[in-house]
Amino acid sequence: QLQLVESGGGLVQPGGSLRLSCAASGFTLGDYVVGWFRQAPGKEREGVSCISRGGGTTNSADSVKGRFTISRDNAKNTVFLQMNSLKPEDTGVYYCAAISSPVQDMCSTSWEYRYWGQGTQVTVSS
Repeated sequence: QLQLVESGGGLVQPGGSLRLSCAASGFTLGDYVVGWFRQAPGKEREGVSCISRGGGTTNSADSVKGRFTISRDNAKNTVFLQMNSLKPEDTGVYYCAAISSPVQDMCSTSWEYRYWGQGTQVTVSS
């Protein structure tokens, strides 16, 4: 069974850090582009960051550039999202998603991702 499982969410104070993990089972994550998305209460889901199959290309939303870093360890079938300098507006449910791609070094959060995790809650509050 193809599955993505997020972990690492929690409650953190403004300025703090969290590291989210997205672990895949049932398929080889290295064959897929992976994206992180988030949905705040009352708002639409938005793309946060994505990483190409080989890890050589990443893209991030302007709101998180310089603060969030996406990376992957294909040997561990896992993608990470390191989140620093967190702000209250970063609060939301964070999802990882995967899409197959024939291109080694491209990614976009606007693509139609096929596989989704169940999400992990991130709350930034004092």
